Amino acid sequence: MSDPILPGDPPIPLILRRSPRARRISLRISQLDGRVTLTMPIRLAECEALNFARTKEDWIRKHLEARGADVQVKLGAQLPVGGQLLTVTQGLGRSVSIGLNEVAVPGPEDRVPKRLAAYLREVARDRLAGACDDYAALLGKPYNRLTMRDTRSRWGSCTSDGGLMFSWRLIMTPPEVLDYVAAHEVAHLAQMNHSATFWAEVERIYGDYKPPRRWLKKHGSDLHRYQF
Repeated sequence: MSDPILPGDPPIPLILRRSPRARRISLRISQLDGRVTLTMPIRLAECEALNFARTKEDWIRKHLEARGADVQVKLGAQLPVGGQLLTVTQGLGRSVSIGLNEVAVPGPEDRVPKRLAAYLREVARDRLAGACDDYAALLGKPYNRLTMRDTRSRWGSCTSDGGLMFSWRLIMTPPEVLDYVAAHEVAHLAQMNHSATFWAEVERIYGDYKPPRRWLKKHGSDLHRYQF
């Protein structure tokens, strides 16, 4: 079954998924990448799913417009670093450098996206390692390792053996948001749950976590629009 396109300006690719558990057609728009997925019962005719999508076209377009378009990171593009919107410019020398309003990336233009992503990943690791060291000391429990990934479903995690994992895209957030996520995962070293005791630990080592938590819920999905 090939995935169809909802015609219009612009046309919208649709992903059709058949599920034995589906009893009706459901529609989902990913806030991470804007993919529109129709989940349908196994025996339902494909044309019925497409007709359903057509009836929801205005709703689909409204939500895609609210999400915003993906941003291809390249020279001249703007992306947030530490919560500040910076312009990607051509750099000199060998190292990426961050200025007041720009991030300068040296090297061939076609290598700029990957080089910038690698740089941001390392900066994120340094910032998160420092934050985790501080919060682990306050908590009184050390962690065993720290890894960086480009996760889609979570900003961080903590394993039972003391392993911490974070999305490197946290370097795009304001510093207090990155610090909150670090404190959140470190607190799991003491409480592997989200009980009242856990949140009390977060507040003890970080402070008032509610504002950065709200920021992440409101703006976090936007960070996945930046394509490197």
